[in-house]
Amino acid sequence: MNLRPRITIILLLGAATGVGASIWNVSPQGGNAGESVAASTETQEATRDNKLGREFYFTRAMYSGYGRRYPSWQVDFPKADVQFLIGVRRLTNIDAYEFENPVRLDDPNLRRYPFLYALEVGRMALSPPEIQGLRSYLLAGGFLVIDDFCDLDQWQNFEYEIGRVLPEYRIVDIPMDHPLLSAFYEIDEILQVPNRGLGAAGGRTWECWNPCEPALRGIFDERDRLMVVINWNTDLGDAWEWVEQPWYPWKYSNFAYKLGVNMIIYGMSH
Repeated sequence: MNLRPRITIILLLGAATGVGASIWNVSPQGGNAGESVAASTETQEATRDNKLGREFYFTRAMYSGYGRRYPSWQVDFPKADVQFLIGVRRLTNIDAYEFENPVRLDDPNLRRYPFLYALEVGRMALSPPEIQGLRSYLLAGGFLVIDDFCDLDQWQNFEYEIGRVLPEYRIVDIPMDHPLLSAFYEIDEILQVPNRGLGAAGGRTWECWNPCEPALRGIFDERDRLMVVINWNTDLGDAWEWVEQPWYPWKYSNFAYKLGVNMIIYGMSH
């Protein structure tokens, strides 16, 4: 990998027990593929142009898929990414690039970014160059976070695709005492984070055809390095995207930001 800085982390006031609603005085517009996004200000454009040399980039995987009117990788994009970064920058001292950073799996520049996020992988269908690009990335030290897919049919599709990338490694449950869950915040329970509609409605949190439990799983290499984190039957991205809305339950957005920060800290320091 070309980029793997050693990050020094400090807590900001109020971050120890919760994310803190006071951090959300800025909110990007739009969200979800196909929705409009507000025009950037001159200051924002200057920040976008000053992309190189930052400590952390929230990098979203652009991958091939099927069965949607728009690519699956675009779901919640770019609002979820940008809004999550508002929290990362205010809760930690990570020098994070403020905007979205989508990169194709077959792009050689992927190796510049040690942290990679992919969602809606139930409709993933990787090409041979994408398979080789992602495999090379992970074996070289990259860290992949999977999110926002549910039910057995979507699991089977993802399991098949990741098996083409890493056929020699198996998927296992991540134990609750793993350092991932104490990298920054202490997490002692895995919550099922509902999507936008279910969060607004209250009540059930699962998107599955039948009630299903959230699972935190992973893929480790032969040195016990965690290469892939898999969040199944849950939707962290929607909690990041809609945290500023009073109708989205604080319980789930708080958990999603804590787990998201932990994944960044763990992935960038191991």
